[in-house]
Amino acid sequence: MNKTPITILGLESSCDETSAAVVVDGREILSCVIASQIDRHAKFKGVVPEIASRAHLEVINSVVDDAMSQAGIKFHQLDAISAVNMPGLVGSLLIGLTTGKTFAWALGKKFIAVNHVHAHAYGAVMEYSSDAFPAIAILVSGGHTSIFLCNSPIEMKLLGATQDDAAGEAFDKVASILGLSYPGGPEIDKIAKKGNPQAIKFKRTWLAKDSLDFSFSGIKTAVLYYVRGKDLSLPDSSHLTERQRADIAASFQAAVVEVLVEKAILACKQQNLRRLIVGGGVAANSYLRKQLAERSEQEGIELIIAPLKLCTDNAAMVAGLAYHKYCKGQFDGLDCPVKSTGL
Repeated sequence: MNKTPITILGLESSCDETSAAVVVDGREILSCVIASQIDRHAKFKGVVPEIASRAHLEVINSVVDDAMSQAGIKFHQLDAISAVNMPGLVGSLLIGLTTGKTFAWALGKKFIAVNHVHAHAYGAVMEYSSDAFPAIAILVSGGHTSIFLCNSPIEMKLLGATQDDAAGEAFDKVASILGLSYPGGPEIDKIAKKGNPQAIKFKRTWLAKDSLDFSFSGIKTAVLYYVRGKDLSLPDSSHLTERQRADIAASFQAAVVEVLVEKAILACKQQNLRRLIVGGGVAANSYLRKQLAERSEQEGIELIIAPLKLCTDNAAMVAGLAYHKYCKGQFDGLDCPVKSTGL
């Protein structure tokens, strides 16, 4: 007997993308609409929380309308509403979470709160043809760099996390030091292709032996001193040639990626697992994808990396993960709070 499909509307507003998506049975993406705020934050070379919150408020209703229209369904056909409630910018989270709760209340539908970081892990496997679990997941974004043991889409145990700057944050800050545009990750990836990744031996931060935690503040500072001098006597990066800029970007990227890759492989070995899931915005980095593919093949580990369209923040991964919570009866009340942290 065929089961009745479960259709869920997902909302994502944890940082600077406003997104709504309609997903059936956790995999079939009927629509995924994303409104970017890059232009609003570019001149600040980073996300300004107050601006982000206001931008979410301005567009979220139209984003939901577009998602429903593209999906070709009516609100009464939805089985549940889901929204991210942690972690992220509190003001931004409030917009999506409040919108989701309001729709759930008005429509008389179940409401499901979703962890943004956990959703990135699920986004990486949405188009995977078979069961991806158990697995190790490394999730790398502007706000988070974390390693999890995943026994199922909704059973995730934190094994390691960043102690200071996340990898994506380090990419943005180094891009700013080099005078590149925002967001910095794609710019570093682009110019690094023209540079020598071995030109500068930036120190890798491994922390304690066999640690799965991360620290990227040191390499960010090392790049700053390399560019502007140990006494910061140089005002900016304008003295660099294009080749020097490319070499710095390539060497920085190589150092960060080496740590990410080796700790991901180490986690697989420690947990005796041969499957690695990779998600988050930094998972779109071409050098990281290449190095992960090579090391995974060497170690006999199956690599499941998020398709580019599901690397950045999006609501499809939210609605997809919510499906699995729906099937387990894991619903949330309308008093569910937002949390700026929580892995």
